[in-house]
Amino acid sequence: MIKGFRQIASITTVSRIFGLIRDVAFAHFFGAGWLMAAWIAGFKVPNLARRLFGEGAASASFIPVYTEQLHKDQEQAKRLVNTVVTVLFVVLAAIVLVGELLIWGYQAIFEIKAGVHLGLVLCSIMLPYMIFVCLVAILAGTLNVHRHFAMPAAAPIVLNIFIIASLLLTGWVFKIPAEQQVFYVAVAVIIAGLTQIAIQVPPLKANGVSIRPAWDIRCEAFKKILLLMGPMILGLTVTQINTLADDVIAFCFMSESGRPLSYGAVPYLYYAQRLYQFPLGVLGISLATAIFPVMSSDAAKKDFEALSKTIARGIKASVFVAVPATAGLFLVAKPLISAVFEHGEFTANDTSMVAWTLCFYAIGLTGFFSQQIVTRAFYSMQDSKVPAKSAVVAVVVNIILNLILIWFMGIAGLALSTALCSYLQVCILIRVLRKRFNHPILSGLTVTLIKTVAATLVMGLVGVGITIAMRNLPGDRLTNILRLAVIVPSAAGVYLLAAKLLRIEMLTLFTGRSR
Repeated sequence: MIKGFRQIASITTVSRIFGLIRDVAFAHFFGAGWLMAAWIAGFKVPNLARRLFGEGAASASFIPVYTEQLHKDQEQAKRLVNTVVTVLFVVLAAIVLVGELLIWGYQAIFEIKAGVHLGLVLCSIMLPYMIFVCLVAILAGTLNVHRHFAMPAAAPIVLNIFIIASLLLTGWVFKIPAEQQVFYVAVAVIIAGLTQIAIQVPPLKANGVSIRPAWDIRCEAFKKILLLMGPMILGLTVTQINTLADDVIAFCFMSESGRPLSYGAVPYLYYAQRLYQFPLGVLGISLATAIFPVMSSDAAKKDFEALSKTIARGIKASVFVAVPATAGLFLVAKPLISAVFEHGEFTANDTSMVAWTLCFYAIGLTGFFSQQIVTRAFYSMQDSKVPAKSAVVAVVVNIILNLILIWFMGIAGLALSTALCSYLQVCILIRVLRKRFNHPILSGLTVTLIKTVAATLVMGLVGVGITIAMRNLPGDRLTNILRLAVIVPSAAGVYLLAAKLLRIEMLTLFTGRSR
């Protein structure tokens, strides 16, 4: 698990850095105005498919069944991969075709504003990407079962590189206006999707899996995947669904008066989500991706004692990395956003609003991390109903809180609601797991939590001290980069040193050595 986590986290860090560069380019060329809002709306459907399938239900439902099949019949397991890929392609191609017809039909029948029209056109261009990203999810899940994590983790890097290259080429080299530039970026997304598929093929062949058409839909393994996948879409991706609800409510409640939300609400949410998802992607999802095949193997062997220990370790690891990440975002929110985004069309006022929103999303990091572990614990046992039920509760509560809190807190209310509901789902799932197992699943958590909080407090004191020492420096972008260059490595170094002195077991995630 530790080796897999470190490999995935290393590659994902590179991916997230490219993602950050991508968002810097977005901020520079599109700012936080109507054009960026149109891009977000256009990419919403294919991006949601990426979140639901690429980061969730497709691989989560497939991995435990494929693992089980490998233990029984390797040839049948390979045929299962091809069947899933073929069926997924046919179904998604049909959905994309229907979606294209609906988009163009809507535009032909109704009169719509220019911004909405642009968003719909962009959506129609990028809609086929949902086919590619979902196929990548299945191929990546197959490789993960074979303990190959590098190429699946590298796939997002490809998307980011294509988007960055298209933005820089069209904006700086060819000087294309932003209103036209956005179409070239949409085309780049499609090309990136094809490339993401292509890079998975060589390692699949190296592991004895050749992709070719198959239609063995009557086999029990395929039926089991279908039964698992539907509920998993809810259970594993509740945070993504809740952030989508944040965006939809922001779209509905924006007004010129700014009451309850201003017209920049959707871009503010986007940039804040991108920043809190950086540690979640690098550490949280990497950890869950590495631990899931281990849990699936334990469940397939009916070794529930080992499964309980794996879950406990995953939860402790989530606490160890999420708590300091939360404190770190609070420490550097404003200088981070200023350094990364405040140039071109992105203003100082935009920086303040995104920082305010980010702090409330950061409150939920431990919940977001833990969600990835506990939901996969159920999926390793091929139980998707309990996470789905807990997700429904969390989504309903999130929507209710959204509609209440925006009137008191504005855009921050949307972020806080999503953060709180992550803990709600985790508490529900842990309660069910504790009843189901005779073995403890929170073994050692209290000690890890106390030591982690203590190390984080030391880190926070150092970070605050450095911030106070640099308070008289200017607040411009270059100075904020200097602040980050001093605060971030100093705080991280202090935290790791404190963790070593306190003998926190989870430090092995980074060192690779037992204490």
